[in-house]
Amino acid sequence: MSRHLLVPLDGSDPSWDALDHVVETEPDATVTVLHVIDPARATYGASVGIPTSSEEWFKAEEAAAEELFETVRERVAGTDIELREETAVGQPSRVIVEYPESIEDGPAVDAIVIGSHGRSGVARVLLGSVAEVVVRRSPVPVTVVR
Repeated sequence: MSRHLLVPLDGSDPSWDALDHVVETEPDATVTVLHVIDPARATYGASVGIPTSSEEWFKAEEAAAEELFETVRERVAGTDIELREETAVGQPSRVIVEYPESIEDGPAVDAIVIGSHGRSGVARVLLGSVAEVVVRRSPVPVTVVR
């Protein structure tokens, strides 16, 4: 019986590593790739030259998500993975933790496979860690890929 795995994807190398891990170890799974658009980044983006209108910013984020999903489709091609793609808006750790219990149609999520940025010490304390919050609060088992 195949499992349903949730793979949060932000486009970072560790998130791609998590997807690659699933492709290698669970080639017949149902995989939901979840990209979370974080509205807090819109405020940050205005200070570094990213589009300042919220509508313009959001459209750019949606386009970026679609590009990620296209790459995902290429990476799982040739496997028996049943791929699902989801985009959500919110604080990434909260959205990821709440996702398994929010599914109304389709199979329940059996586990989350998430990449770790490998921060430690002060960087982890100051910047926080999505993976760490997910591990602590997830209602399903979590595998952290480093």
